Amino acid sequence: MKDKVMIVTGAAMGLGLAAAEEFAAKGADLLLVDYNGEALQEASHKIKAAFPQIKIESYVADVSKEEDVKGYVALALKAFGRIDGLYNNAGIEGRQAPLVDYDLEVFKRVVDINLMGVYLAMRHVIPVMQKQGYGRIVNVASVGGIRGVVNQTAYVATKHAVSGMTKNAAIEYAKDGILTNAIAPGAILTPMVAEAFKQVNPADPKAAETEYAQRNPVRALGQPKDVAKLVAFLISEDNGYVNGQTIAIDGGESNLYGNS
Repeated sequence: MKDKVMIVTGAAMGLGLAAAEEFAAKGADLLLVDYNGEALQEASHKIKAAFPQIKIESYVADVSKEEDVKGYVALALKAFGRIDGLYNNAGIEGRQAPLVDYDLEVFKRVVDINLMGVYLAMRHVIPVMQKQGYGRIVNVASVGGIRGVVNQTAYVATKHAVSGMTKNAAIEYAKDGILTNAIAPGAILTPMVAEAFKQVNPADPKAAETEYAQRNPVRALGQPKDVAKLVAFLISEDNGYVNGQTIAIDGGESNLYGNS
């Protein structure tokens, strides 16, 4: 990835930070985007200290706002002159509740960030990649984008939509040298997943985590670095033919559903 320019949204922690570190280790220059300015600054300093040879810019943004998206795309072009990869990682879980009881304002916010944030990024990055004749996009769906998850209607709906948009972008822009894929992480131990376990069992979130892990074929939760390594392949020149796919990273758990 030397001399390649990667945009990472939701870069301050979890899957975004792990991927940014993996890209930096391979020599990529980075534009890190996140809503949490303080955490974003800490992430930027951490990566710069570990990989002083690369260039890093950061941009505080709400990915659901088009002006913010235009802002970080403009900064990438001003700072680096090109955009080789877009890792559309920013997302939220929302709240856990049955479909008919789901808070409408929370539902709309999940749609704005998880769906519109991904769409707006592609809307403004793809024209840049078209001019270059090259680009790689990785969107973050979820195993909740390939199956149902009880009490997570908003999250599941948006992640299915991300998978669908990925397929459309893949068939529309591959002719321009742009490959677009999505990943579908399962229970990867990130701050967002840890918060979900708190909602499942407020009294003992660790017990909820352990119980969930035991249902997985590998009897463990995934780590952010497991995801980062796959993303690094999909978003690099090493990937020359994988396009329009939603790839599960879940220890094989999604294969169990429907089986006794």
